[in-house]
Amino acid sequence: MAFANPDRDEIRKILEQTRTIAVVGLSDSPDRTSHMVAAAMKDRGYRIIPVNPMGGDTILGEKRYSSLSEVPEPIDIVNVFRRSEFCGPVAEEAVSVGAKVLWLQQGIINEEAAETAEAGGLKVIMDRCIKVEDAILRPARPGQ
Repeated sequence: MAFANPDRDEIRKILEQTRTIAVVGLSDSPDRTSHMVAAAMKDRGYRIIPVNPMGGDTILGEKRYSSLSEVPEPIDIVNVFRRSEFCGPVAEEAVSVGAKVLWLQQGIINEEAAETAEAGGLKVIMDRCIKVEDAILRPARPGQ
């Protein structure tokens, strides 16, 4: 059976229940899409955990980790900014650390990674921008 993203109601529930997002491939360069998206999600109140084997000690004021397995706290969403062909190992690691959701950013599709994550009990969202989905499904409330 072909992969299908959860419907919008389920994505809304996922976002409402999320506190911690580990961003795999988060760049320390403000000009990169990963940085802009993660900064916007942080501004919306999510805890962002940078995961990138290269870069400074911190990104967006948060300690940078080289891999998901180094992150010392529970992860709700693993948000991936890596090319599609590199998502298989990320899915495996997301399962091994007990994440709840594997989210492949817009333009990233890997059916095998989705199957791995789903078999490990994770919800999977592919080819969608988490920032756009959050803005549509959870519009800013007064005072936010």
